[in-house]
Amino acid sequence: MVQADHTQPVKTPQLAQRITQMLGKAIVGQQTVIEQMLVTVLARGHVLMEGVPGVAKTLLVRALARCLDLDFTRVQLTPDLMPSDIIGTHVFDSTTNEFHLHRGPIFTTLLLADEINRAPAKTQSALLEAMQERQVTIEGETCRLDEDFAVFATQNPIEYEGTYPLPEAQLDRFLLKIVVDYPTAEEEDELLARTHQGFDAQQLEEAGVEPVATADDLAGCREEILQVNVEEPVLHYIGEIIRRSRDSGQLVLGCSPRAAVMLLQASKALAAARGGQFVTPDHIKAIAAPVLRHRLILHPEADIEGLVPDDIVHNILSSVAVPR
Repeated sequence: MVQADHTQPVKTPQLAQRITQMLGKAIVGQQTVIEQMLVTVLARGHVLMEGVPGVAKTLLVRALARCLDLDFTRVQLTPDLMPSDIIGTHVFDSTTNEFHLHRGPIFTTLLLADEINRAPAKTQSALLEAMQERQVTIEGETCRLDEDFAVFATQNPIEYEGTYPLPEAQLDRFLLKIVVDYPTAEEEDELLARTHQGFDAQQLEEAGVEPVATADDLAGCREEILQVNVEEPVLHYIGEIIRRSRDSGQLVLGCSPRAAVMLLQASKALAAARGGQFVTPDHIKAIAAPVLRHRLILHPEADIEGLVPDDIVHNILSSVAVPR
């Protein structure tokens, strides 16, 4: 078992390695997905996870919350869910003849919003303030959320009946959109072998998944990320990628300045997690698609040609000169 040594500050690469090893007790494969989830947490962002049912999206988030020793709440979003079901409301207490605040499930640290696109727009919008400001307003009363509050939302890419597309304003609040794909043949065989040997995804403690970090460890790693150096040509490289998306004839809508800021933050977090002291173009290329894919709206002609946002990101990266 990997144990955290809390007598000394945990460096970011050490934390990333510990979490990756611990998650390996519950998750087979998905190394890229795990790294991107870590980037999200380290950069204090939110993530949209897209994948068909059964590829361990919920298990990934539950196991990550346990590794980081964070409060975890799962909300199954449905078409009849109201905003008050998520953020809470004031309830009248007949014994005291007073109203008191009944806090909703959003008052947690890591919120799993399962099938977010099944909730109507009014309920989806209830998450906007929480994701941007880390606070919610309930009947005029503003309530702060946990400083480490993060939304991990999931959606099914192939089922559209009974769903409500996320508005661009909300999509723009997600730091990353992570695509969770099928495991390889070897990974799926390993999954079957573990299940045959008694692994139960609902019993993470019995599987040996234990906390390996504290809130202080996360805070220390975020301080390290702030110190990651970004040279001026690399900053210009990030800006040029974003500006090139606005000029693309294959897109109806390119990326906003917020996308540039998030690409910078994600690149710094990735560099720190990999043990780097400065951001390189390789870090930017590695994280560009997850940062940008949900912020691009393709022209109908590009859609008809079978192009997807990742293709556009690849084309943009190929067209921008890489700084030396």
